[in-house]
Amino acid sequence: MKAFILAAALTAAFSVPSFAADPILGKWRAPGGGIVEVSTCGGAYCATVISGRHKGKSVGRMSGSGGEYEGQVTDPRDDRTYSGSATVSTSQLKLTGCALKIFCKTQVWTRI
Repeated sequence: MKAFILAAALTAAFSVPSFAADPILGKWRAPGGGIVEVSTCGGAYCATVISGRHKGKSVGRMSGSGGEYEGQVTDPRDDRTYSGSATVSTSQLKLTGCALKIFCKTQVWTRI
């Protein structure tokens, strides 16, 4: 019986989709030179500055998969939050933040 329970638990653990394979996860260099780390947080992805002038600041929370994400982005210079989207290619993350859905700014981050 114990072997059956252990086998069922292992099967369940390995059949659940993993965030580890998602392309947004990892460390990215922003245009200003700071490094941003994207990790999982509560069923979403959170971006935190890990080097540079804004170290420790949260700069976004997004949901999605397969290279397409939506959520919120925060400018660490003034702590303003905007609706945002991101797309990931092999080595670049294209991040767009918009105010009122018409005033948008896009940055391209590079995977490190």
